[in-house]
Amino acid sequence: MRRMAMLKVLATLVAAFLATPALAQPLPYHSDPDAREILPLQGSVPAIRFLTTADFPPFNFRDTNGELIGFNVDLAKRICAEVNIACTLQAWPWDQAANALADSQGDALIAGLAVTPENGEKFDFSSTYLALPGRFVTRADDVATFSVTNLSSKTVAVRAGSAHADFMARYLPNVTVETFESEILALTALRDGKVNAYFGDAMRSAFWLNDNPACCSFAGEPYFRPELFGEGLTIAVPAGNDAARHAIDWALVRLKENGALDELYLRWFPVGFY
Repeated sequence: MRRMAMLKVLATLVAAFLATPALAQPLPYHSDPDAREILPLQGSVPAIRFLTTADFPPFNFRDTNGELIGFNVDLAKRICAEVNIACTLQAWPWDQAANALADSQGDALIAGLAVTPENGEKFDFSSTYLALPGRFVTRADDVATFSVTNLSSKTVAVRAGSAHADFMARYLPNVTVETFESEILALTALRDGKVNAYFGDAMRSAFWLNDNPACCSFAGEPYFRPELFGEGLTIAVPAGNDAARHAIDWALVRLKENGALDELYLRWFPVGFY
């Protein structure tokens, strides 16, 4: 249910940003720099069969011609090119993708599989390649004067039942919070002046901001709380497939160092969320 709700939000928010160029900043360094020392042995990973889905824009989805495109699709291709190995990419329905990986139908799953104890029993995970922080959004006129310490006299919108609502209750209990059924409704309330700020998932906020550039903007710093917001996006491999995992981690470090990872991020996320 959580994934379906997120898909509906992403489908709505991503429609405008794909056609609208904007400026963004490079990615922070997520991957472990020590992975650069784990050079894949020649021939140890002759190819990587990537599995993904076709329903998760802008990460992996089909364009109007039916071609599989997206940030994850491009990243998988760049990883294989960096390691200089053959690469295939096959789309599976979301409810079958993890089982397909467990059944050796592929070598790696790049589709946003959550890093949970249950999944950890069957899969190992690469370094994080895209963290998903929480961020505050305010109207544009309020960005320069925004301060978390001044929120006690403000009203902050959040999505009801979200990890970001939990964050506000845990870390900012004295701030007045107003809950909404969806991120879009909460952000719309901010745009319409019904609340003073919004706190939520930075990536989804970025999509909305790209369609509302004159209204609002990120304010303050990103909040990375893996225990609340998750580990971010990683690539899953069958448990024990260290050769493929090390090759992927090595490639992620190289792609960050040579600028390719930043280039992909700026292409697919024109309003940066860091």
